[in-house]
Amino acid sequence: MARAQQSDRVRRIGVLLAATADDPDYQARIAAFQQGLQQLGWSDGHNVHIDTRWATTKADDIRRHAAELAALAPDVILAGTGTATVAPLLQATRTVPIVFAVVIDPVGAGFVDSLARPGGNATGFTVFEYGMSGKWLELLKQIAPAVTRAAVLRDPTIASGIGQFAAVQAVAPSLGVDLSAVDVRDAGEIERAVTAFARSSNGGLIVTASALATYHRDLLIALAARLQLPAVYPYRFFVTVGGLISYGPNFVEQYRQAAGYVDRILKGEKPAELPVQGATKYELAINLKTAKGIGLTVPPAVLARAGEVIE
Repeated sequence: MARAQQSDRVRRIGVLLAATADDPDYQARIAAFQQGLQQLGWSDGHNVHIDTRWATTKADDIRRHAAELAALAPDVILAGTGTATVAPLLQATRTVPIVFAVVIDPVGAGFVDSLARPGGNATGFTVFEYGMSGKWLELLKQIAPAVTRAAVLRDPTIASGIGQFAAVQAVAPSLGVDLSAVDVRDAGEIERAVTAFARSSNGGLIVTASALATYHRDLLIALAARLQLPAVYPYRFFVTVGGLISYGPNFVEQYRQAAGYVDRILKGEKPAELPVQGATKYELAINLKTAKGIGLTVPPAVLARAGEVIE
């Protein structure tokens, strides 16, 4: 009888997103998460109730919503926007299971003890290993061979910002490119630094992955266009709104995978015992309209590898 009552109980899932509810990219991610749950037998409003908090990108709003979700004591919480949502959730609760969908360096950030044995109340999926960051500089040289200088935009306040920059540094000498670090903090600082960098010729941009880069993506794309700088971005959604080229994980697939871990936790497994998994699907996206706007011709070899070409 007790087992029957437990299986009939409506389970509760919290979802925390550092985005607005009208963001089409996040709408697609959440749809994939819900589809993944449905395929595993969980239906919102039937045997599970999903509390979603669209917390914008403001730190105070994220912390407030994290505390609200933790206070509801759900069976599990999906942290949908990397470090920006995982950190405040772990500050709010060390008992409610947390599944993160897109974290760059969960060990460096202190979210888990190790990838194989997380050890606490959080586990999930990483975006990529740091070594992959060197691929962005390789792509920049392939799409714009004249580039000899690159500004690397990074968030120096998080471990992943330092790690990604170090990985780009490692391949720079072999590609003959001098690097300049540009800290991503606020719009004014970004605009001043990138504008100053663009005063010399043969420059390009690399935007590393961070919540701040995502927040300022419209500014970054506009600056690259205005200053005629070829730029490489970490995620596809930069390219769909006007960025030149991106190489990174498929976020929709990450959210679909996260549904699998949520399912396992709802069925009794502990996050401490579920290993952190890496991304399994990467995508190269190119915006030919943007390339034309800054006078670039995309080499056929690069074009042939693209999973998505925007014309």
